[in-house]
Amino acid sequence: MYFSDNLLLPESFEKLGANLTSSLYIVIGILIFFVLEKFIRWRHCHIATPEGHPHPVAVMNLIGDGVHNLIDGMLIGASYIVSIPIGISTTLAIILHEIPQEIGDFGVLLHSGFSVKKAVAFNFLSAITSILGAIISLFAGSHIEGYSSILLPITAGGFIYIAGSDLIPELQHECKLSISILQFISIILGVGIMALLVLLE
Repeated sequence: MYFSDNLLLPESFEKLGANLTSSLYIVIGILIFFVLEKFIRWRHCHIATPEGHPHPVAVMNLIGDGVHNLIDGMLIGASYIVSIPIGISTTLAIILHEIPQEIGDFGVLLHSGFSVKKAVAFNFLSAITSILGAIISLFAGSHIEGYSSILLPITAGGFIYIAGSDLIPELQHECKLSISILQFISIILGVGIMALLVLLE
């Protein structure tokens, strides 16, 4: 669950102030993730593909996922510059988002004509761009003043988008009472973990 906003938003407002600039950075984060998701989800292609050759959508998917992972890595790196608890919460939030997405990307590659071995290899290559992103942030953070202060609200905006467009609608598909109660408890636990991280800071 994307409750790292419990840390990111207050930290962003503390660094930049509760003003128009902070709000615009949050909106930019929402828009960035909107565009990334649109790009990644654009899977339907009407171009005929000869047998034995990967479908063009596979290449597009790998590029989109690589860029997405690069940005995720930059956000993780920037959050650790601010503080360890914020870094941990951001890392956990991104991991929880990436696991189902990477499984989906793997399925897209298989459906596009990749062998299992090739799909694993290319999926791994697109995933390690997040390491490059983290390195970029850690380097830039020590040379560019205010780098993490700008990326924090952008990160919060991204998580708000993911929670609002992907996670909450997905939870609402489940109508069974026991599962719904479990979902509610999980949300409360997520908030509790974020609050604990703040207290331990």
